[in-house]
Amino acid sequence: MKRTAHAHWAGTLMDGKGEITTQSTILNNTQYSFKTRFADGIGTNPEELIAAAHAGCFTMAVGAALSQAGFTPGDLNTDAILDLDMQALTIVGIHLELKGAAIAGVDEAKFKEIAEGAKANCIISKALNVPITLNVTYQ
Repeated sequence: MKRTAHAHWAGTLMDGKGEITTQSTILNNTQYSFKTRFADGIGTNPEELIAAAHAGCFTMAVGAALSQAGFTPGDLNTDAILDLDMQALTIVGIHLELKGAAIAGVDEAKFKEIAEGAKANCIISKALNVPITLNVTYQ
């Protein structure tokens, strides 16, 4: 299976602009620029898209791992916080904040164990070469 995206850029780094389109067209000529990447412009940026992909992949992986362990997943919510070092222009890590609703037969320790496994094994986690941390809230 292959997934594709297309990016177009015109102009200098500071004054140029571009558009990103995904295969599904959920992003369709979505604007990105220096301001959307490093300031407060309107549009998206590559780092935001990595964080979104990681949050989505990880949360699905938690749900899948719970199901594989014989549990019925409830509500799962994840925030992914990507840390970009502006001096080195390097992603230095991603922190995942998972909040899960109580599931019959799953105590907090088991939920955290499953979440840690999902963090290590989700497709996006495995694709990234940065430290990934996780905080779990289970209620």
